[in-house]
Amino acid sequence: MDWDKLRVFHAVADAGSFTHAGEELSLSQSAVSRQVGALEADLRVQLFHRHARGLILTEQGEMLYRTAHDVFTKLAAARTRLTDSKEKPFGELRITTTIGLGTSWLTPRISEFVELYPDISVQILLVDRELDLGMREADVAIRFRMPTQPDLIQRKLFTVHYHTYASPEYLKRYGTPREVSDLDHHKIITFGTPPTYLGTINWLETAGVQNGVPRRPSLQINNVSGLHRATSMGLGVAALPDYIVGKNSNLVQLLPSLEIPSFETYFVYPEELRDSKRLAVFRDFIVAEAKEWSF
Repeated sequence: MDWDKLRVFHAVADAGSFTHAGEELSLSQSAVSRQVGALEADLRVQLFHRHARGLILTEQGEMLYRTAHDVFTKLAAARTRLTDSKEKPFGELRITTTIGLGTSWLTPRISEFVELYPDISVQILLVDRELDLGMREADVAIRFRMPTQPDLIQRKLFTVHYHTYASPEYLKRYGTPREVSDLDHHKIITFGTPPTYLGTINWLETAGVQNGVPRRPSLQINNVSGLHRATSMGLGVAALPDYIVGKNSNLVQLLPSLEIPSFETYFVYPEELRDSKRLAVFRDFIVAEAKEWSF
């Protein structure tokens, strides 16, 4: 089986279209289509159903994709071991975490790491879903819960604490809540459809509720950076993590004596990368940064 054709097929199956796969491979759409067509001719099976809205793998295509994906994953792991056999850390390091933590905490710190290790090519993947480290969607993750997969190694980094905030402009217009029951008469902003690992993030909807009926938020935003921005603009009261508020914010902390759920963060990576030099130096760097930062 021709490796070039198989590589193109794998990219098309991942992307779901010839066009997007071509962009990934730096090939024209027609070249990608020809490669897939040639592979189908070699195998004498149809690998994709062609539709106006995109491509769908056939049963035979699904079988080939699973096998090809496993092969390319193992090849990537082998390449990691080979590049890590050099004397100094070298190669690509893909780091994933949530949009809020990545934007507000990780990104401002990564410049120092890049300067310390110029031979490591860093890629930060900010998504609020958990990428599959076992399938090499990323090399390392900073997560808000301990992993459950047996082949992942984790190390606790820090605890993220939440507090309730509002802007001075909002408080001037609507008054300052002194007790949790006062929130019944305020505009609250919450996280829209939070991921399961942040199940208690919408604490303001239920805190101190007497009749069992959750408060109805005036605004929901499914991104913590958006929540911070909306709160700063005076749109309401929100529960925000301290890492995104920072120490020099003009936001006013409310109801300081209330206990709000907190989240532990973990540095997570696959067991197969245990001996990776570039992962080890990044782990040491981020652990040191976590110790210096108090939430």
